[in-house]
Parts: sequence; structure tokens; C-alpha cells
Amino acid sequence: METYAPCPKCNRLNRVPLKSEQGGSRPEPVCGACKIALPVHGAVVEVNAEGLQKLIDKSPIPVVVDFWAPWCGPCRMFAPTYMQVAGAHSGSYVFAKVDTEANPMVGDRHRIRSIPTLAIFKNGTEVQRQSGAMNESGLKQWLGLR
Repeated sequence: METYAPCPKCNRLNRVPLKSEQGGSRPEPVCGACKIALPVHGAVVEVNAEGLQKLIDKSPIPVVVDFWAPWCGPCRMFAPTYMQVAGAHSGSYVFAKVDTEANPMVGDRHRIRSIPTLAIFKNGTEVQRQSGAMNESGLKQWLGLR
């Protein structure tokens, strides 16, 4: 299984394996161009404003984005659920998180009015949105997963 991660320095979109070829833990992912560490945690990619746009525009598979903030209690409660679903279904979607506190322009650009808000992007276009934390079954149902 793999995911895609934009480099926070050079903005190149990188394909990132989620498990090593031998089935063990994978080495820390780095950008293929500038060799800096990529912010991939489990199967979730942390992105900034530029990285999010690159991911939305260039990902060959749909991108699920969790718009959140560190001070948001429901966001923190939802995070483990998001990580768990991402780990099990990363081949179907790229799972990304963007901190709207650190990247306020992203919230404005995507008209985020409450957090957490999840959005699905396909071929550069938002196709679905959901505000509020969900449990695992609710998230899977919303994503059309089993």
C-alpha cells in the first residue's frame, strides 16, 4: 500500500510506501527531489496550504482532508478514528490533515466554518463535505467503505 505526500519544502508530490518490501517497518519517508523528511504519520499526510493544493490537484486517487485545529476537543477525539480508517483504507484514498490554526488561509479558501470538517477531493474538485466528528462506522459509511 502507498500514499502520496507533497514535500513541505519543494512542493514535489511523492509516492510513499506505507510498508517496507519485506513487511517490516518502513524507513522514514523523504522527498525524492530535496531529500527532506515528509510529514507522513501512519497513513496520514500532514499538509500546509501549498501542499494541500498540490495534493488535491495531482493525486491519482481521491483525497480526504481533515480540517482541524489543536485546540479543538472534537478534533483531538476524532484523530485516532481518522488514523485507524486511514491505515486500513489508504489504497482507496489519500488521507490528509491540515491544521487550520497554522494555515488560516486554507480554512478561508475552502470556506471552513466549523471543525473538524472533512472534505473529499477528486481530480482537483471537492465532491463531498461533512462537518463534525464521526465514529469509525460513520466515517467508513461516509467514505463508502466497508
